[in-house]
Amino acid sequence: MEKKLQELTEKIYSEGVEKAKIEAENIVKEAKEKAEKELSNAQNEAKKIIEEAKKKSDEIKRNGESEMKLASKQALSEVKQKITDVITTGVISENVKAAMDDKEFVKSLIELSIKSLSSEGAADLEVLLPEEKKSELEAYLKSNAAKLLKGELIINLSKEITNGFKIGPADGSYKMSFSDDDFANYFKRYLRPKTITILFEGE
Repeated sequence: MEKKLQELTEKIYSEGVEKAKIEAENIVKEAKEKAEKELSNAQNEAKKIIEEAKKKSDEIKRNGESEMKLASKQALSEVKQKITDVITTGVISENVKAAMDDKEFVKSLIELSIKSLSSEGAADLEVLLPEEKKSELEAYLKSNAAKLLKGELIINLSKEITNGFKIGPADGSYKMSFSDDDFANYFKRYLRPKTITILFEGE
């Protein structure tokens, strides 16, 4: 009887130990699988973060390169424009000033303006002259240019005009300006494209 009880006790102990061992192995296995899964998730998340960071870095690089290219083009365009302006302004301003300093040229220009305005029906005309040109042009206009007009030619002086003249109906409805600046700006519009072609052709 005592022997059977001992055998039963050993059997229960052995089965308990085996069961505990199996449970322990299952716990270790589950823990290992969970750890591996968490590690895999962490690795995937890290990989995703790295890929997103690289993508963002590439995008920033592309945008930076694009902005640099655009800024370079704009800077080059501005430099070309300034060079063109300096050259056209120098060429035109000198020649226009020389023309507007020529009394005979200015006289003929005023005469053409008077004829044109008279043909359009203007009766009385007003001419605005620079104060420093008074002695050169006033006497001529009164004695010669006035003959081209059916009505009255009114001559006034203006501090605003440094070279050239303004002309229009005496009622002040409008004035046509023939200053050196007006001519310079007019010619620049036609000279600039040609100047750009000459200066920067083949770039």
